[in-house]
Amino acid sequence: MSGVSVPEPVEGLGGGALRQAQRPQRPATRVLLPGFVGTELPDWLAARLRDGLAGVCLFGENVESRDQLRALTAAIYTANPHALIAIDEEGGDVTRLYQSVGSPFPGNALLGRIDDLDYTALVATAVGLELRDVGVNLNFAPDVDINSNANNPVIGVRSFGSDPALVARHSAAWVAAHEATGVAVSAKHFPGHGDTAQDSHLALPVVDLPLSALRERELLPFEAAVAAGASSVMSSHILLPQLDAENPATFSRTILDGLLRGDLGFTGVIVSDALDMVGASGETGIPAAAVRAIAAGCDLLCIGTKNTDAQLDDIEAALAAAVAAGELDAARLADAGDRNVALAVALRATSAPPSSPTVFDLDRAIAAFAVAPGAVARSERTVVAIETAANIAVGVSPWGPPADARVHRGDPLPPVAGQLVLVGKNNHAHEWVRELVDAARRDHPATLVVDMGWPDTDRRYADVATFGASRHVGEALAAWLEGTAP
Repeated sequence: MSGVSVPEPVEGLGGGALRQAQRPQRPATRVLLPGFVGTELPDWLAARLRDGLAGVCLFGENVESRDQLRALTAAIYTANPHALIAIDEEGGDVTRLYQSVGSPFPGNALLGRIDDLDYTALVATAVGLELRDVGVNLNFAPDVDINSNANNPVIGVRSFGSDPALVARHSAAWVAAHEATGVAVSAKHFPGHGDTAQDSHLALPVVDLPLSALRERELLPFEAAVAAGASSVMSSHILLPQLDAENPATFSRTILDGLLRGDLGFTGVIVSDALDMVGASGETGIPAAAVRAIAAGCDLLCIGTKNTDAQLDDIEAALAAAVAAGELDAARLADAGDRNVALAVALRATSAPPSSPTVFDLDRAIAAFAVAPGAVARSERTVVAIETAANIAVGVSPWGPPADARVHRGDPLPPVAGQLVLVGKNNHAHEWVRELVDAARRDHPATLVVDMGWPDTDRRYADVATFGASRHVGEALAAWLEGTAP
């Protein structure tokens, strides 16, 4: 297949070249995974990669085109052949490759409703092959959280569903298929971010459940992902007071070393969720959070989106000072770096499976929609998209079907010809959207309300629920609107 030419593996994992990559003069650099600004590799970041930096995390702002991305990842591998190049490509609403146009994949929630493991594996394979083609070797996906709280502001349609057994089997199918492409996965967000009503980007969520309840629900998909061969697992910035009353999961040896490594038997790379999130560093700052995360058992530290040379200096200095002061075991820091390099070397040695274009079936997506009895679209209609604040994890990306107008909070509805079709995401979660829908139904009795997020249990604000808002789902919704028109 075409794509980035990754350097050939070194001879023997115990060779001098690998030992040199594993043991630079600054061991702290081997655990850092920063983001950066721009579509080309900055000089300061290239220098750090040559010095043994673990790798980089790419975001939508780093992606301009396939050719540009291939050139960028090639430059990263030239600077450090053992680099991990990570991205969030979940195969649905959360996309970096397609952030400017919307993802062509169905997304986890819709896959869970379709409930065909082969189809889930097909999506995972397609995502993995696309990443491999542009030189990415680590995907921060799949999201294996169980969306047990319909008001969850950050998981929602990123989850396969609310049933633990269903989420577990689809997580395993996704992981096994994606790993087979030679691109590592990172099952997230351990030990489960689904039963939260807060976003850890903005606060510190609390999941006040005993270990017995976690074993019956949240941990099942992670056990399945580990058994299916997940190369890495991402921690969550959530507090589980019945397991560790003081430390969020990312900073808890009880949760990472005891539960994930001990009880679940995971031997791969533990990745921290981004340390610039409020749930991680809101009170301490990123350098102190980095020390705590490594001490707790994290191996690879995702720093954030727009990191700088000076910021990485501060983090490295904090890690080195903690080792010198006896607050961080030097062997723990070395072990973390070794795990990261070993993963990168193993990924370099994998061969690429054949690639072929994959077109996903709109009919399967439509069949998985939840449609209230009697809900139909009329041939004459005015489609209005309701724009709410973008989920931080999703970012700003095109969504939904073609619309005649888009409204924000405070905007009046445009003139309506025929049936009014209101299309939003998580309609029930926004007071102003509920008020808008209530008023529209009063003034336009034939109004059809579509929710492309995760609807509330009673689906009062979802005559049609699509369980996703990717480009693929938007196309399926457009086809449904046309197909039901009398």
